[in-house]
Amino acid sequence: MRALVLGGTGWLGRAVVDDLLASGCEVTCLARGESGAVPSGAALVRVDRRAPGAYDAVGADWDEVIEFSSEPDLVEPALDALGPRAAHWTLVSTVSVYVRDDEPGADESAAVVEPVDPTRYADRKVLAERRSAERVGDRLSIVRPGLIVGAGDPSDRFGYWPARFSRGGPALAPVLDGRFAQVIDVGDLARWIGNAALIGHCGVVNTVGDPLPLDDLLRCVAEVAGYDGEIVEVDDATLLAHDIRYWAGPRSLPLWLPAEAVGFAQRSSRAFRASGGFTRPMADSVAAVLADERARGLDRVRRAGLASSEERELLVGLGLG
Repeated sequence: MRALVLGGTGWLGRAVVDDLLASGCEVTCLARGESGAVPSGAALVRVDRRAPGAYDAVGADWDEVIEFSSEPDLVEPALDALGPRAAHWTLVSTVSVYVRDDEPGADESAAVVEPVDPTRYADRKVLAERRSAERVGDRLSIVRPGLIVGAGDPSDRFGYWPARFSRGGPALAPVLDGRFAQVIDVGDLARWIGNAALIGHCGVVNTVGDPLPLDDLLRCVAEVAGYDGEIVEVDDATLLAHDIRYWAGPRSLPLWLPAEAVGFAQRSSRAFRASGGFTRPMADSVAAVLADERARGLDRVRRAGLASSEERELLVGLGLG
């Protein structure tokens, strides 16, 4: 199979290329190459996709094209140039396209946002889905991952917890009862995308792992990290009053979501499982992330989570540390 990956130098892209190569595919990546090198064995066509004639060098027929972008000025020209000559097209989208986050068990039939603001991530992904469906039709596979985890994750969301539990002292957490996490290892996601390309899968699939109580997940992380301290749960109102933020970004508690978003981390994984989806044991993912975090530096500046000084200051201020 000849596969063209639009990108392939970023975190998930490299994992997908690795999987395709392992399956015996001939892989070409079309990218600027600024995120890194392509995996050994893949060809790189280095080009700015916004430049005139960007797709001229890859104008032949392709068994598979994989698109990661949601930017309209990237997605639409690629569909125009390559769509008619692609036997199968995969668009990597996101579960963030859904309107509601308060419906546990919601599947791929749930309503998506109406794209009115092109600066919003979810709106751009919906537009990319619709444009792809218009141009590619029944040759299209739309992949909607949840939170992707694994070694090398540039977002720092999941890695915050293995790094935190590698240190001693009380660990700040939100109230865990009734909360869930739903993750997929980058390797398992890449395997599904690669297999979907090989078999020509079509349709929409939430590529998500099974929902796991957040308490169980954090205790799994703590066990793998050898943490024997106390997990100190603090209610949402207090955390918010002290400028602690949900989910991601600076001064956040990663994986913490508003109570009303009870369905965000409990989406149906039935279609994923029925289409051959596999997820490795959580402890295996945690161990790989922990090793990566230790290699990258446990106390480095992160894109998500609390700095150790911020956590200590809050715990002391609340009389808990």
